[in-house]
Amino acid sequence: MADQEPSNPDKKAPGPARRSTFRDRTETRSMSFLGTKYDQAPVSPQAKTEMLSILSFLEEFEDELEDAIDLFAPNPYLRMTLHLMQGHFEARTITPTSLIGASQVPYATANRRLKEMVEAGLIEQRPRTKTGKSFSMHPSEKLLERWMQLSGRVRRLGEAKFGGRERGRDAKDYYYAASYMSAQSIPPLKVLAEPLKAPGGIRVLVHGDPTFMVMDNLKRQFEQAVGTNINQRAFSIDRLREEALRNAERPASRYDIIALDLPWLGEFATRDILMPLDEIMDVDRLDPADFHTAGWKAAHWGGRPYGVPAQTTPELFFYRKDLFAEAGLAPPATTDALLDAAETFHEPLRGRYGIAWNAARGTALGHTVLMTMADFGQPVLNLPEHAGGFDTDQLAEGDHRVVIDSEAGLRAAEFLMELLKYSPPDILSMSWYERVRPYAAGQVAMAYGYTLLAPYFELDESSPAADQTGYLPHPHGPGARNVAPVGGYVMGIPANLAPERIETAVEALLVFTSPEAQKLYVQNGSRTNPRYSVGADPEVRRASPIFEAVDAMSWRDELQFWPRPPIPEICDIIQICGEEFHDMLRGVVTPREALRRAQDRADAVMR
Repeated sequence: MADQEPSNPDKKAPGPARRSTFRDRTETRSMSFLGTKYDQAPVSPQAKTEMLSILSFLEEFEDELEDAIDLFAPNPYLRMTLHLMQGHFEARTITPTSLIGASQVPYATANRRLKEMVEAGLIEQRPRTKTGKSFSMHPSEKLLERWMQLSGRVRRLGEAKFGGRERGRDAKDYYYAASYMSAQSIPPLKVLAEPLKAPGGIRVLVHGDPTFMVMDNLKRQFEQAVGTNINQRAFSIDRLREEALRNAERPASRYDIIALDLPWLGEFATRDILMPLDEIMDVDRLDPADFHTAGWKAAHWGGRPYGVPAQTTPELFFYRKDLFAEAGLAPPATTDALLDAAETFHEPLRGRYGIAWNAARGTALGHTVLMTMADFGQPVLNLPEHAGGFDTDQLAEGDHRVVIDSEAGLRAAEFLMELLKYSPPDILSMSWYERVRPYAAGQVAMAYGYTLLAPYFELDESSPAADQTGYLPHPHGPGARNVAPVGGYVMGIPANLAPERIETAVEALLVFTSPEAQKLYVQNGSRTNPRYSVGADPEVRRASPIFEAVDAMSWRDELQFWPRPPIPEICDIIQICGEEFHDMLRGVVTPREALRRAQDRADAVMR
């Protein structure tokens, strides 16, 4: 936790607290990107919320009034509220003494005003010690909601009276009823009324990607919210699965919460690695209707929820809007149009290539194969068709057959062979992060990529792709429809967690996946979001066009998880496809032979 704020009535509240990276407790995968080594997510240059700016403005305005007119006395209610809110946003511990000091009025007067604010339900007290004699002070939900409304009104008034770069748009929205959405802004993360009791702190196992590294960066805020330490370990995707499986074999879980890739859910459920959430909590507390439909359904197995979507990150098609405009090309909706565009932009002699994608041997290429088959209307299993795609409700019943060696599979294989012609020379070693590097550097005009990778060019002002990227679902093949394959992670509770820790783990899970937490991730650089309410938040919308684009895809039913159905054998099937199709791309085998070999090996796994 942060150090206690000293009591000094003449001293302004300090600036932002230093970020705690707790590297001694976090193992991450380093990512070399654009000449920079990233071992944590990039932090947004606009990470501070507008409310923090409003706080600073009001504090300085109060100072100016008091300095200009001697008869103006400090307003202890306002001074203490400003200090309390700033401490909350910056994850600093605020004590009664520091609030009284911030009031700038005599001690007795400030103490009375503080008690009045507590009695009015504006401030909550949380015990800091077992004796209950020492308290930390926190804004109540009532105060947070009122502060949200005030912040919006102050900003709109300032822009309306004095102008500003967003005045035209916001003023129009305000007076034509769109301000209703602003009124629905998600409030800041609030603290739990009672601190969680977890010996050793909350222990979390996650993937070392930008969103979970944002959680790392925000450790102090979350520790303040839950009232205890948080210990996070992060691994690359393959090592994450290995550690989760190893943890399941232990007599008692080392982790209270684990993150898992969506395709693993069937395996983790059938092997009793995760607890069904409906056994240990009231699932309605999660507000299931607020999650993107595909992400919420993907967290179920046999009709029961085993995890909570922590990040819903579809794989999209990234393209350079400026280059397409210069070439007079429309954004590609079909695979044929994509190949035409790739050929247009492919100029190896000038160091520019058409497209980048996951083509590294194994897991990376395996995911590409399944998603490309989906682009041609073919799931990897013989799933029954229904409106909007394919039915996944009966996956837990088993009795499925792998479908790789098919006409749609052949078209997908031939498409990848064509794509190879317009790709960088090192494409066969490119995987998750490596495919975004040349796109961010301006070396390729298009790329397939998860939304979680967008910060690597959206937040890099030197990137040619910054502010010039369009987001589309995958272009489709003949007779198929647009699909944005859903990826990302859910967070669940290990089945072997000690019983006395379950209730605490549930409460922490609710905090980590709440709308307030999801908004905080976005404000600090994340580009993933599993909830409709977060995507509709005006501050989130201003952070990136990606949220509006993904919400629109969800409403059009383009977000789908059937391209990678989470059956227990899916990891083996992905690995097989990643090996056989890599041989095909290297010219070792023909497309038809690669399909046959992958089919035979996958059939053996299913048997």
